[in-house]
Amino acid sequence: MTQWIPFDVLVWGFVVVAFISANLPWLSDRIGLMVVPESGIKGPWTRIGEWLVLYIVIGAIGKGLEFQATGGIHPQGWEFYVITLSLFAMFALPGYIWRYDLRPHLRAGQRRAR
Repeated sequence: MTQWIPFDVLVWGFVVVAFISANLPWLSDRIGLMVVPESGIKGPWTRIGEWLVLYIVIGAIGKGLEFQATGGIHPQGWEFYVITLSLFAMFALPGYIWRYDLRPHLRAGQRRAR
């Protein structure tokens, strides 16, 4: 007998996965979470590129879940993609703040404490 996961649990699980994915480029210094850059520092454009790739991957997973749940994929206009891109950007805000605002302040405080 197969046990089904409730639909709302799947939706919230997908939102959590999207939130974590949106923050990964800013929390990791590895390119694609695997490769350490030759310079040892991952640049901001690399982070933005990774973020866009993750947006596309999460979108593909969402379309797959939609097909699995409804048996089809509903056509979407450009407005849908602008809204989902904006939502993904809002999800990435904690990681961005950590990388470019909070982390430098914490490091400066540690230097002063020594």
